[in-house]
Amino acid sequence: MPNARKSHAEPEIKSPCMSLCCLDEQDVCIGCHRSVKEITAWGRMDNQQKKETMMQVVKREQASGRMMS
Repeated sequence: MPNARKSHAEPEIKSPCMSLCCLDEQDVCIGCHRSVKEITAWGRMDNQQKKETMMQVVKREQASGRMMS
C-alpha cells in the first residue's frame, strides 16, 4: 500500500471582529483594533498576512489599554 501523505493545511485565521464597530481618531476600530484598510482587506488576505495583522492588533490593543480578550 503506498504511503499516503495527508494534507496538513493550516486552519484559516478567523476575523477578530467583535461586532463592536466604532473607529477612533486614527481610523482604527475600538473593538477589533484593526485599521479600516485591514478590515476591508481581511477576506483577501492569506494566513501569513492575517498573522501579521494580528501581531499589529495585539500591539494596538495593549497600547490602547482596552484589552478585550
